[in-house]
Amino acid sequence: METEKRFKTKTGYCHILADKIVLTRDGIIGNIANVTVGNTINRILIIYVLISIALIYFAIENFNKHDDFSAILLLLFSIYLIYGIFNSLNNSATPVIERQSIQHTKFVKGITGLTRARFVVIFTDDKGKTKKRLIMLPGTLTGGKSETDIAYNLMKEENFI
Repeated sequence: METEKRFKTKTGYCHILADKIVLTRDGIIGNIANVTVGNTINRILIIYVLISIALIYFAIENFNKHDDFSAILLLLFSIYLIYGIFNSLNNSATPVIERQSIQHTKFVKGITGLTRARFVVIFTDDKGKTKKRLIMLPGTLTGGKSETDIAYNLMKEENFI
């Protein structure tokens, strides 16, 4: 029987097995993530594209009405979303990452109250493409500091970082 080590994530648990990392979703947040995202990020990226198109349309409408401030603001939001889309193209939402396919893992500390601590796992998928999987850790309202310490120590013990 495989020995399993696990730690809490934003939407469930990360199970570290001898040959792979398995991410499971649990509870209300995990169920919402299953419905909205599934195992790919394509739905989210499509939503971002649609919102960007709508923002650009409204920016053009505001320019035509000589409301330059609103138009520039909408244009800046759309540019920010488009930038996020291009940065996310190589992201993955796969729940299983084979240990041998992991190139490297990096820990990113969160900024209290602003961002969550996370692991960034760079790996090669089944098609040979390099992908990035973010493992988001619990926030400050859900015991984030202690859970982050547990996760960091476990990942260090397993030689991921």
